[in-house]
Amino acid sequence: MSEKSTLLTRRSRSDFNRSSEFEWADYEDDELLNVRMCDLGVRLQGSVIEGRIERLYGELEARGIHFRPHCWVSEEWFSPDGIPGIAVPFYLLHPRLARLEEQQMLEVEGGAEEACMRILRHEAGHTIDTAYRLSRRRQWQQLFGKRSEPYPENYQPRPYSRSYVHHFDMWYAQSHPAEDFAETFAVWLKPRSGWRRRYKDWPALKKLLYVDELMQEIGSTRPQLSSRQQVDPLKSLKKTLGDHYAARRQFYGIGENTFYDNELLRLFCDSAHHLTKPTAASFLRQNLTEFRRHIADWTGQYRYTVDEILRDIIRRCDELDLRVDRPAVQVKQDALVMLTVQIMNYLHDGHHKVAL
Repeated sequence: MSEKSTLLTRRSRSDFNRSSEFEWADYEDDELLNVRMCDLGVRLQGSVIEGRIERLYGELEARGIHFRPHCWVSEEWFSPDGIPGIAVPFYLLHPRLARLEEQQMLEVEGGAEEACMRILRHEAGHTIDTAYRLSRRRQWQQLFGKRSEPYPENYQPRPYSRSYVHHFDMWYAQSHPAEDFAETFAVWLKPRSGWRRRYKDWPALKKLLYVDELMQEIGSTRPQLSSRQQVDPLKSLKKTLGDHYAARRQFYGIGENTFYDNELLRLFCDSAHHLTKPTAASFLRQNLTEFRRHIADWTGQYRYTVDEILRDIIRRCDELDLRVDRPAVQVKQDALVMLTVQIMNYLHDGHHKVAL
């Protein structure tokens, strides 16, 4: 289970809006998917997320930043252009919605506390950029680029580059200048992150030092933009949960026949007549360390890079419910060859979806 999903197994009644308030809390998935988002009625007040937002405010105060981004409930994480606030996804406000999110999207983004704080720090970077119009500054543009650059549908990261901090997975700072700043800010904001030591001799250190200097300059000043507007608040969304998830699954390609499906189906078998056989996902997890080492050595890629792609393939095996129906030694040898070829093809294309 991913870090983002551990919320599902570590919750308490005080962490969520109480189930007794919501008729839909006892619905089966099919019935729940027919509920309109505006009818969910979940709120930040009294939720575990409210406490995490307060923790964010405390981190900002500890850094001498008096600005407090306002937050509201919407369908996903985002900070809108021109509005210094943070939209928080609805599924974090009730355990039943979190379970549905995991069933539909295979994870609960921001479910675990530390994963949630990483996202909040990143989004806070966007809000401060917006509130103080930082991206208009010449030095900001010299270090990060122009914020006006269009967002790409995909981006091609450079894993070896030390010009960017590492905060989110898949080198997200490289996707756009605005994300580069938000990622740099998040690393700077995190308590006891040791960024000076960690990024010593990296070109990215110049960005961190600039953020440090900039926050000292503006921390106690009034923001230039103080709009409290909310974009797409949950109460305004008339679409059903089913419509919401259909659109998200299409955007992220979940449930589609991915580029390695045919190879996986040749390597493993489906579960129709092999329910007693071990799952392909568990087999790959058991051998993950060895696969990662060999593939990294053969391809010359960072093990982190290989690990990210291997985990994506494992998730796909889970989706397809594939099983191992041959001797483990034989499957292991064939899997290593197949995975190496598929990862090389993937890295050659070099494209990763941007989560906007």
